[in-house]
Amino acid sequence: MNGEVIGIRNWWSLALRGIVAVLFGLAVFIWPGITIEALVILFGAFAFLGGVFSIFSAIKTHSGWILILQGILGILIGLAALFFPLSVAVTLLALIAVWAVITGGLELVMALRLHQVGAGRWLLVLNGLLSLLFGVLLVIWPFTGMLVIVALIGAYAIMNGILLFGLACHLHGLQKHA
Repeated sequence: MNGEVIGIRNWWSLALRGIVAVLFGLAVFIWPGITIEALVILFGAFAFLGGVFSIFSAIKTHSGWILILQGILGILIGLAALFFPLSVAVTLLALIAVWAVITGGLELVMALRLHQVGAGRWLLVLNGLLSLLFGVLLVIWPFTGMLVIVALIGAYAIMNGILLFGLACHLHGLQKHA
């Protein structure tokens, strides 16, 4: 395999990427609230722009009121996320919690109605209880749920950075031997 394909001469750029990734991951753990806010702001920008494009598309193609309504909704949600990011994050988590509770409840009802499934019935009961527990925990501790997601992002960034830095060191060693 040709060493240039993986960039032996540019080992230092991989090293820098690795260092930046580790620093980003550490920043996520040091300032998790800022990370949550930044993710919601990015979502807000996405929703806002999607709404604007929907309205332009509806006007240009004479698509009707549904696309305009979708655009207005996207713009409103986007503006809410941009101006009130933490409130939107909590609201989104609350929707996930409600969904989990409803899903868990429906799975329990289904399990009670299924008599012929046998052992599979208990798996459905366990899954329903797990969904219920997850939803209730998100209602009780909404910021903990967000912090877990942020922690996963931070851990990924740190592991990714370490691996990139390790690859850079390996490539640097290959360059010295070449």
